[in-house]
Amino acid sequence: MENPEAGLLDRIKVNPSVLVGKPTVRGLRISVEQVLRALSAGVPRAELLAQYPELEGEDIQAVLAYAAERVAAEQVFPVLQTGT
Repeated sequence: MENPEAGLLDRIKVNPSVLVGKPTVRGLRISVEQVLRALSAGVPRAELLAQYPELEGEDIQAVLAYAAERVAAEQVFPVLQTGT
């Protein structure tokens, strides 16, 4: 079964010549981080799209899918406490 996020993730680009290689939306000078910070600050999706007219609804979905993929790839190791 094909991953439905695969097409969305194609919208995220990493290019050393654009924003020092930070992941961006479709190679625009809009970083994944910018969009995530705006969303986490409570900026409504419609307002974000109005602030950045070149941004598309699917771009916001792509940013969220990219963040989910990055978090899913994280490995967390338990901290061993000694001498307590």
